[in-house]
Amino acid sequence: MNLKNSNIIGHKRNTGIPLDLSLIEDVAVNRSAIERRAATLTTRRSVKKEWQAAWLLKAISCMDLTTLAGDDTSERVKRLCAKAKQPVRQDILEELGMAKENITVAAVCVYPTMVATAVKALEGTNIPVASVATGFPSGLMPLELRLAEIKYAVKAGAKEIDIVITREHVLTQNWQALYDEIAAFREAVDEAHLKTILATGELGTLRNAYKASMVAMMAGADFIKTSTGKEKLNATLPVSLVMVRAIKDYLELTGFKIGYKPAGGISTAKDALAWLILIKEELANDWLTKDMFRFGASSLLGDIERQLEHYLTARYSASFRHPVA
Repeated sequence: MNLKNSNIIGHKRNTGIPLDLSLIEDVAVNRSAIERRAATLTTRRSVKKEWQAAWLLKAISCMDLTTLAGDDTSERVKRLCAKAKQPVRQDILEELGMAKENITVAAVCVYPTMVATAVKALEGTNIPVASVATGFPSGLMPLELRLAEIKYAVKAGAKEIDIVITREHVLTQNWQALYDEIAAFREAVDEAHLKTILATGELGTLRNAYKASMVAMMAGADFIKTSTGKEKLNATLPVSLVMVRAIKDYLELTGFKIGYKPAGGISTAKDALAWLILIKEELANDWLTKDMFRFGASSLLGDIERQLEHYLTARYSASFRHPVA
């Protein structure tokens, strides 16, 4: 495969490596230990007052503000883009002393047919448009159609592509098929950023989540992502812990830093803090940037903005004061 070795916003892009099954054949995952570690993450580190406000602003800057509904319209996407450019009310930013910091979300994520609308709405900003593709959310489309969908989104102006894998390849342990599929997607995205959705809630085991993570990175994924947000079980701290440890192993093996994106079910500021703590504890500060970490979010932003206002006023405001779209 003809993989490009370009830079993506400050770090060397993952070119992938040949599939090496020895890296996953004997993998063991201790579920009890993983769950204990995940359960203690938020009890070992307390983030309060101005530090919490700062972490919540960091969460906003790492957010893929998303609309992936069957009733999406151009006007909804335009409103979402307006919120992406000004995610926090100006009066709150002024009270926080952050009015001049140009805080925006990391990206806006939409369906392929909405990419052109989002690109136009975000003209003049540095906010990229991300598009789901490859038969999102199931991935059960012929390969040539999935590749065509990627190319359609890229041509429309998407700078990031969130692809979904064929879960059958993981469930049947057909790692060569999974590798070849993701490598083909990597080729199709060209210079766009490839974020690989593993749909971990449908993979059966934490061990499968680790193996799928490693194969995706070997095939050239720039990011690995937990979920589509459409599964019954989406992002959890235990599966995130397994995936970020796979990222650490791949970094040690190849020297490439791979990004991480939890998505689905992360709807409160408290949730966001838990994932930021996980990333800081397991991957360190290098990953606490929009280049290396993203939240897949729709309702999350509203709660974070509400918590920031509470920090300033000691009162909880009505949710309608913080509309997202």
